[in-house]
Amino acid sequence: MMRALFVAVFCLALVVCLLPAGSSAEEKLLMMATTTSTDNTGLLDYLAPKFKEATGIELKWTATGTGKALKLGENCDVDILMVHAPPAEKKFVADGFGVDRREIMYNDFVIIGPAEDAAGIKGKSIKEGLQTIKSKQAVFVSRGDNSGTHKKELSLWKAADLPVPEKEVWYVQTGQGMLATINITAERSGYTMTDRGTYIKYEDNLKANPPLKILVEGDAVLLNQYSVIAIDKKHCPQAKYDTTRQFIEWITGSEAQQLIRDFKLLGKSLFTPNAKM
Repeated sequence: MMRALFVAVFCLALVVCLLPAGSSAEEKLLMMATTTSTDNTGLLDYLAPKFKEATGIELKWTATGTGKALKLGENCDVDILMVHAPPAEKKFVADGFGVDRREIMYNDFVIIGPAEDAAGIKGKSIKEGLQTIKSKQAVFVSRGDNSGTHKKELSLWKAADLPVPEKEVWYVQTGQGMLATINITAERSGYTMTDRGTYIKYEDNLKANPPLKILVEGDAVLLNQYSVIAIDKKHCPQAKYDTTRQFIEWITGSEAQQLIRDFKLLGKSLFTPNAKM
């Protein structure tokens, strides 16, 4: 009896060992590096169960700045990226680290600050707003973390014909994520730049009565495009490209695009889907 049981257990173990990699439980897990806004807003918490229901694949993610997310991809620590810094993303692909970059959604960047707006930037263009902040030496709080938002902010100072004020006493760099940076800005009664989705989440957290208000918005240059990128198996042989392709096809498909459209707080859309079918 014991001999028969031993043989049965041995045969079962052998069968498990010989199963193809594609059928293992590990293949049902997809690791993503993403920007803080998709995590802070709750978007991924909302989408992940829908993706698992549709495909059987569990999505796990680490949220950080886009610069660090790209580095995680370069280091083969994840299978896919969801980020929002198009120039850096295109370079990542051109350098042979990623493939199949697809645009999936967008929102926009805004400048927020105290309702009393001591610097007087409300309604100005982004260029005029930053020039006014500099001339008034009003407190400006930057993420300072090489995130997609930080990269965009740096480009906007240059577009306003101004040097990046990194050494100015009124320019504060947090090295933290967007919600933390917004909270520090409120403590300092200063100004900062955020994506609209994270601002709506902040607004919702404070029951639609936040101390910081949107003061500068609407310039075309403030568009904030999000994309997904598969990690190239030629660079990272262990990357789960087939599983990643399932996610890309799902997130750019009609069902997921409608889910993104329906994702709202305070009746406001946090992201607008724009995947090309």
